[in-house]
Amino acid sequence: MSTKEILKQALKLKPDEKFVLIEAIIKSLDEPDKKLDEIWAEEAEHRLMAYREGRLESIPMEEIFNEK
Repeated sequence: MSTKEILKQALKLKPDEKFVLIEAIIKSLDEPDKKLDEIWAEEAEHRLMAYREGRLESIPMEEIFNEK
């Protein structure tokens, strides 16, 4: 079934059924991507190690939030 056909059928639903469908679709978009989480965790570890070894400088939070 094509996206167009799915949409055509979805538009025939009752309002409460549409809400359930939309909620499920939105929720599916918010599911975490484990691979992406692993990549970010690894990157964070590398950055922390670089900072601790003096290869990476930090910027004070106040300086970051005061930039315009």
